[in-house]
This record gives sequence, C-alpha cells and structure tokens, in this order.
Amino acid sequence: MDTLRILVVDDDALVREMLARILVAANHEVTKAADGNEGLHLFDGGAFDLVITDILMPEMEGIETIQELRRRNRETKIIAISGGDRSGNKMYLSMAEKLGADGILAKPIRQKDLLDKIDAIMSA
Repeated sequence: MDTLRILVVDDDALVREMLARILVAANHEVTKAADGNEGLHLFDGGAFDLVITDILMPEMEGIETIQELRRRNRETKIIAISGGDRSGNKMYLSMAEKLGADGILAKPIRQKDLLDKIDAIMSA
C-alpha cells in the first residue's frame, strides 16, 4: 500500500500514540489531534487521505466531527472508532457509519484489524 497521510483524532493520549505507532510502522504519515475541534483545524491545514476519529470525546464529539469532515471534503476516507462493547458504543458506531464514516472499529483495536480496514477502505 502507498504511504497515506492520516489524521488520528482521539482524546485518549495512549490510544492516539498506539494508533500512530502502528500507522508509522506501516509507512504512513500521521498527524494527531486530541479532539474534534483540533482535528478539524489540522484537517483544514493539510491534505489527508484518511481520518480516524474516536466517537466519544469532549469539546466536539466524533459524530459531529464526521459530519463536519463530510461537509468539508466528500473524498477523504473516515474510520470511526469507539470503546467496544461498553453500553451504547455499538449504537454510536452504527450511527457514525450512517452519517458518513467509511468504516468502523471497536476498541481495543488490533493492529491487523486496523491495517486490514484501511486496506479495504482505500482500495474500495
């Protein structure tokens, strides 16, 4: 796979760093944001192939972030992530997909699942 420019938006610093490490090891360029507002600011300043965004965040949550990303650019691919089987998260992920996410992943995210999802979305 070619090198992708990926924006990772998650309020959990450990998750951001873990995702960034996986993506950099797979030869992608990664920019990190701690919430939707910072993510949108960075998105406006760069040309990203893919945005990976958490759903539940302070400031601007992921559903709103996805909707705003879609308003700004229909082409950029989006993966929504959320805390797995905790109550309500399946509903949030389903909603994210309906509102414009190209793919969804439940936390904890396994390296293979993440890279497979990116391959599938980028080759679709």
